[in-house]
Amino acid sequence: MAGRITRKELKTDKFALEVGQTVDFVTAHRRQLSLWGSIAAAIIVVSLGVYLYVRHQQTVREQALGDAIQMQEAPVTAANSSGRLSFPTEEAKESAVSKAFTDIATSYSGSSEGAVAKYYLGSIAADQGKMADAEKWFKQAANEGDVNYASLARFSLGQVYFAEGRPAEAEKILRDLMAHPTVFVSKEQATIALAKGIAPTRQAEALKLLDPLRAGGGAVSQVAITAVGELMGQQ
Repeated sequence: MAGRITRKELKTDKFALEVGQTVDFVTAHRRQLSLWGSIAAAIIVVSLGVYLYVRHQQTVREQALGDAIQMQEAPVTAANSSGRLSFPTEEAKESAVSKAFTDIATSYSGSSEGAVAKYYLGSIAADQGKMADAEKWFKQAANEGDVNYASLARFSLGQVYFAEGRPAEAEKILRDLMAHPTVFVSKEQATIALAKGIAPTRQAEALKLLDPLRAGGGAVSQVAITAVGELMGQQ
């Protein structure tokens, strides 16, 4: 009997052996473990530093974008006694606004703020009739922005394609937006834009797209009714 080892004793001896091995390992590798602990602490410190830096950079980007948008919305006036931001001429405003958005687009490319800046640059170029530049900026904004700004950039790109005589490319974009609406571009908005774009060559189809929207009521209905009236007037 004395020579027998019970299952309970076997477990106890195994546990003691494992504990002993662990103690021996810690004793033999105390310096390494101390070093690993220091490394872990350093990683935490570095990670915290990176997080704070990213947050700071995001704040900087947001401030720069806010300043640029404020410039975009500032009035043009010869005399400014209010102390609020304004520009003496339209040319001075365009120059300052373009520079501000270009700096953001260049310095913060790949960020949400950079994508928004590129969208604004595309809009500015389109307003100036520079369709090649508008296409370039809208494409970049669509590729880099979040789903909402990307949809808005693609919507504007569709308008550029219609203006450039590329209706097939415009239609492809707008039909995709109709199938995948976002907060910034609704299905109805994309539908109306498509109807207006194809109307010169496919008027019957354009009217068919607009017809269901006329009965919906609200702002969409009013826009659709107006668009249908314009198309009928072109007959």
